[in-house]
Amino acid sequence: MKEMIRKPVIYMAVLATIGLCAYQTNTQGPENDPIFQNLDPSVSPGTNFFLYANGGWIKRNPIPPAYSSWGIGNVVQEEIRGRLKKINDDALNANAPVGSATQKIGDFYYTGLDSAGIEKAGVTPLQRQLDLIDNAKDVQDILNAAALLTTTGTRNVIGSRVSQDDKNSEKMMVQLGQTGLGLPNRDYYFKTDARITRIRNDYTTKHLPTMLALSGWDQARADAGAKSVYNIEKFLADSSRKLENLRDPYKNYNKMSVAQLNALTPGIEWNDLFKKLEYISVDSVIVGQPEYYRAVSKALKTFSVDDWKAYLRWKLISSYAPYLNTAIEEESFRFSGKILRGQKEQLPRWKRVLDVENGLMGELLGQLFVREYFPEKSKERYVAMVEAIRQSYREHIQKLDWMSEETKVKALAKLNAIHPKVGYPDKWKDFSALTMNRTSYAGNVMNARHWSYGVNIHKFGKPVDHLEWGMTPQTYNASYSPSNNEITLPAAQFLIPGIKDDQVDDAVAYGYVAASTIGHEITHGFDDEGRQYDLKGNLKAWWTPQDSAKFTKRAQMLADQFSSYVVLDSLHVNGKATLGENIADLGGIVLGIDAFKKTQQHKEGKKINGLTPMQRFFLGYALGWLGHTRDEALANQIMTDVHAPGFLRVNGPFSDVPEFYAAFHIKKGDKMWLDPDKRVKIW
Repeated sequence: MKEMIRKPVIYMAVLATIGLCAYQTNTQGPENDPIFQNLDPSVSPGTNFFLYANGGWIKRNPIPPAYSSWGIGNVVQEEIRGRLKKINDDALNANAPVGSATQKIGDFYYTGLDSAGIEKAGVTPLQRQLDLIDNAKDVQDILNAAALLTTTGTRNVIGSRVSQDDKNSEKMMVQLGQTGLGLPNRDYYFKTDARITRIRNDYTTKHLPTMLALSGWDQARADAGAKSVYNIEKFLADSSRKLENLRDPYKNYNKMSVAQLNALTPGIEWNDLFKKLEYISVDSVIVGQPEYYRAVSKALKTFSVDDWKAYLRWKLISSYAPYLNTAIEEESFRFSGKILRGQKEQLPRWKRVLDVENGLMGELLGQLFVREYFPEKSKERYVAMVEAIRQSYREHIQKLDWMSEETKVKALAKLNAIHPKVGYPDKWKDFSALTMNRTSYAGNVMNARHWSYGVNIHKFGKPVDHLEWGMTPQTYNASYSPSNNEITLPAAQFLIPGIKDDQVDDAVAYGYVAASTIGHEITHGFDDEGRQYDLKGNLKAWWTPQDSAKFTKRAQMLADQFSSYVVLDSLHVNGKATLGENIADLGGIVLGIDAFKKTQQHKEGKKINGLTPMQRFFLGYALGWLGHTRDEALANQIMTDVHAPGFLRVNGPFSDVPEFYAAFHIKKGDKMWLDPDKRVKIW
């Protein structure tokens, strides 16, 4: 991390000391126990622990038609949506001052619900961009149009952003990465199995021509344009890296001057293009995948201007489809929702609008959300839990038999420097420059996207803001930033549906939060990718070569373990692509166990509803992955996501943990059993 924020760290340490003396040990009856009702006693823990822990809930909770999966995150999200709806309903009817958070929220919500106005507008909110594309006469005009689309949130061939230099984390740099595809990733253009072939055929023969026709083209032109779009995308896909190859920070770090970038991409004058992208005085950039931009340069010469017009039109229409008239919105959902993810129907409009608003203006809502729904007492509990996990990690590092003292000293320094952001920001984003009105839903989305783009690019050349959050408090997720050496733990991530925080016993809380979230995110600082960054967030070799080799050998065992799991049809988990998450899961579990062993509840050893404290810990962890997924979405996840499916994020790492075997009496011959020499131990 760049510069530690000292005061909060001291504050957290004090709270940790207080918290260790006052852990919650509330007991629950079976009817309000957050784990007991989820059990499926017909499944043996040694056969499939995930289904033993969650099968009862899964049987009672089929996936609703509007969803591709259904689990605890969805249930939490439903609770949050209800709270955000109240905030929006109040804003909708308030006579709020122009420029206030309430006015902006109310106006956005109004246009999103105005289905008659959206229908009447058709594609006219995009007319400026459409005209620019239609009037393009040469390659330079195509690049100018692509730049404008980029500034208003439409992904196309240019994948630019401002973020920290991996090798100098105090510096904000312009970065270029691969992008430009319409299917989820490169493999969808080349794999020949039945599932992917079916998706690709729908995309080329139905979805693309239908969307182009709905944008205003006659069918003959739309059919021809669809072929142009696909040919360009496949050309770019051929020079795009695979999912697992995007995880090597050194290979995806290629710093070069603008002159060198121009030489890499003949025909593209980047100084001029950066001006169109609204950057000021760019002298050097970091290119993630140079071969992709070499292919872009070649594609601009290979394909005609008319081909590119079809491509940019498609990118624009598809990007704004959810905010346009019914025919466009429904065709977009038919392919993206039904074909790719298996959803049967859309969410109600008010929920869709809230989700969009949350993505665009989340911190505006977050300020109102935490004021009402996240008490200070809850924040104190999880601040203390962060420190309990940190101490557990210190002890693990000190006891490692495979790591040298030299590397241990540096690992402890990095661990001590990790900065936790818990609950909600200490400083909120400034939304004063964002304008909202009651004229157009797509127009408001475009304003918000352009505002967000401007916020990002104006970080170029500025000091890194360590108080800024990349998530909103009402987000059910968490993260680790290697460049900042910090973890972000939003308030919503701590929620268990239907139960107040002070009613959750420590065994469940340590599994659900300390292990699956806090320990997981801290371990990301020491996974196969995060370990390559030092305590200040710089990409730097700080391990001894011998220790690095020992780590890699252990990590490879985990990659092999997960690659052996068959998920669906012939689809295996991609052990290389998911390695970082699997290391973090395993690390979080073992850290959470040792932190939990220090609590009063574990020391007393009393059962709750027939379950020992350690059994409740493992069930609490499994609660974090409660849910099930449609086959279409599962297949898409295997192809595109660096996370393994939820059931394997329970069964996979548990098979490596000795305490799990003891807690549930797992024996040789059980499906959950791994021979001791096959069990992975890293941290």
